[in-house]
Amino acid sequence: MVQRIAVLGAGQMGAGIAQVAAAAGYDVVLRDVKQEFVDRGFASIRGSLEKLESKGKVPAGESARILSRIRGTLSPRDAADADLVVEAIVEDVAAKRELWRELDAACKREAIFASNTSSISITLLASATRRPERFVGMHFFNPVPVMKLVEVIRGEATDDATTKAVMDAAVRMGKTPVEVHDYPGFVSNRVLMPMINEAIFALQEGVAGRDEIDTVMKLGMNHPMGPLELADFIGLDTCLAILRVLHDGFGDPKYRPCPLLVRKVQAGHLGRKSGRGFYAWDEKGAQKP
Repeated sequence: MVQRIAVLGAGQMGAGIAQVAAAAGYDVVLRDVKQEFVDRGFASIRGSLEKLESKGKVPAGESARILSRIRGTLSPRDAADADLVVEAIVEDVAAKRELWRELDAACKREAIFASNTSSISITLLASATRRPERFVGMHFFNPVPVMKLVEVIRGEATDDATTKAVMDAAVRMGKTPVEVHDYPGFVSNRVLMPMINEAIFALQEGVAGRDEIDTVMKLGMNHPMGPLELADFIGLDTCLAILRVLHDGFGDPKYRPCPLLVRKVQAGHLGRKSGRGFYAWDEKGAQKP
């Protein structure tokens, strides 16, 4: 039974996962490599809870209790007693596998390992550990406190007990888990990223302007956000990384990243997090006119 959760990575996703886990009553360890990253993660959680409290979605005074269940750390060894370890670091295979090797040595044998990867093979990540049967994908969506879906991805060796334990934990966090199998991009990004990529191709080719492309998808397809604005929210570097996983994984040219996307990333125009992508964003993450 999962009682203690460790979250590795205190960025936007990791902080959100820590928040919903603590709100569900779990004791949480939130780890990153620098104290400033941990502090930034806690600031993000406080801001999110304050916003939810102001809207009446979190009872008055509950924010302090949620925060009290989260402990920050710089050492992955503080995950040693966790029943469930969730990794939410940069979308890089080598970095993830290195961290999982370290965690495999530090954590108790019965602990379940879950990666929040949005596209990388769970089977490949699990092979860096001695517990592939207890390794699973747990793909949350941004912003984590708001979005209900969690993709639960079974690797080649993931057993039924591990899958059930992670799905049960997701439900306790107020999420709707959907079980999928280990293919590049899983379901969500295998469907989403080609649409975003095609929107960028349409912009590059001059089929229509940025606002026109997003308006077509919002009003014509009833999407809450256009694909170019959504790409800015996800992060253009993340979109590019996922497309490269799809392209490499399937060997199909239909997943070839648009050159405009590549240039944007090379220029450091990563979207909302950098202040500039297809749109301009202020320091609070609001879109500039």
